Amino acid sequence: MSRLFGFEWIAALRFMREGMTQTLLIVVGVTLGVAVITFMSALLTGLQQNLFRRTLEYQAQIVVLPPEDVSRPLRGDASSQATPIVQPRTQKLRSVDQWQRVRDEIAGMRGVTAIAPVVSGPGLVLRGEANKAVSITGMEPDSYLRVVNLRAKIVLGTAELTGSDIVIGTELAKDLGATIGDKLRVTTASGAAQVLQVVGLFDFGNKGVNERNVYVALRVAQSLLDLAGGVSSLEVNVSDPFAAEDAAQAIAARTSLDADSWIRTNQQFFSAIAAQSLSNTVIRFFVALTAALGIASVLVVSVVQKSREIGILRAMGTSRGQVLRLFLIEGALMGLVGSLCGSVLGFVFLNFWRGLARNADGTPMFIVDFEPKLFVYAAVGATLVGTLAAVVPARRAARLDPAIAIRG
Repeated sequence: MSRLFGFEWIAALRFMREGMTQTLLIVVGVTLGVAVITFMSALLTGLQQNLFRRTLEYQAQIVVLPPEDVSRPLRGDASSQATPIVQPRTQKLRSVDQWQRVRDEIAGMRGVTAIAPVVSGPGLVLRGEANKAVSITGMEPDSYLRVVNLRAKIVLGTAELTGSDIVIGTELAKDLGATIGDKLRVTTASGAAQVLQVVGLFDFGNKGVNERNVYVALRVAQSLLDLAGGVSSLEVNVSDPFAAEDAAQAIAARTSLDADSWIRTNQQFFSAIAAQSLSNTVIRFFVALTAALGIASVLVVSVVQKSREIGILRAMGTSRGQVLRLFLIEGALMGLVGSLCGSVLGFVFLNFWRGLARNADGTPMFIVDFEPKLFVYAAVGATLVGTLAAVVPARRAARLDPAIAIRG
């Protein structure tokens, strides 16, 4: 094998060395292109992972709900031509029917990693003359904290709730002037009220969530929202968050309940991510196309400049296949060297970005990892682009007539 391809490698390296200026220019072009591609790929991946993580931090991947009440028109007289007017029914807070059985059934499904019963509904929190409308979430810490990572967001106190405790957000605490150990009066539209003690403050990094959500024990929420023994929803996490919609459909089919995945409830978010990914793909394509055209143009010029040498090689017995492989190797080498240098440059850019993209407290704005497989993809991709770009000039060189090339 080395004897078969040794001549092509020696000739390719010599042609590249003789046209060193052109070779360096195209290698620099490929280097910059690969650096841009690897840097943008790592940056976009880190940004998307950060957005996904923030989206899932304070919500379950799947929420199982009782079916909505549906209005049905009364059957009128067959002779009547009047069109019935159907008004939508108001949706009251209802419990999931036989929720313990449903919970056990869902927990046994493939891919389900956590499930928690929840009672949620609107309420009012009062402290002195201050009052705020809130969304009450009643939960069992043992199961719920496996679905929503509330513990990681606690900035003061604890997320472990008992029957007389409440956990509130930092914004709500500021509005009420409350802190750990203070008493709050929680009331609901049904007239139920309880005095609860603040045991924890959380910060999800979202002002709306921090000032609106409060967490209480499941039994407290059942009493406040007049849902004794029931739960308003079951919140589920699965092993693959991006397969949540398929899992939700499977749950709905098995239980005949409504199951909303986080993918469905965040459709605009996914549309934005899809548009972002598409724009990144388009940029990658045009960067690769520019590099390919640069390699092809340099090799075309090389064929014209080296036509006499090619003619001499052909007259000395060099086959068309050898000439073809010579230029393919030249294109592949420029792509490979450029990709290796570009990967290193992309890594430098990424470390420089890590130093710049920081919050006011010095923590990273979001985590960006430079995965080793990016090196492999960049090297293979750029080498392939360089080889494909060399096809046309290589075929042109292989078709040169030795007599005409020497005489020209």
